Amino acid sequence: MINRDKPTGLTRVVRAFGYSLQGFRHAWREEAAFRQELTLALAVVPAGLYLGRSGVERALLVWPMLQILLVEILNSAVEAVVDRSGMERHPLAGMAKDMGSAAVLLSFGMLGTVWLLILSDH
Repeated sequence: MINRDKPTGLTRVVRAFGYSLQGFRHAWREEAAFRQELTLALAVVPAGLYLGRSGVERALLVWPMLQILLVEILNSAVEAVVDRSGMERHPLAGMAKDMGSAAVLLSFGMLGTVWLLILSDH
């Protein structure tokens, strides 16, 4: 095994947390879609917590919104890597970007479906 001078223990956890915060800052600063979705989350999450009748309902109403943010960050990461690899058009690059966008769209579909199913029982 290669011995790299990688941090371990608490140092590794603190650095990983810092990198995660950096990722959030990049998403906020560079991605308009993330800012829009985070703004939507500021309405959807409290509404889901208020409208859910049980802990399970509240979790189900909130989770898809958080998933949208997660998928958007991953989609942005894919786009950044594709853009970094070159500016020439390539079918695989377009496919990767389209699939990331489809994942975000699917997450929005999940949000709508869960809200419709839960709130239609109220």
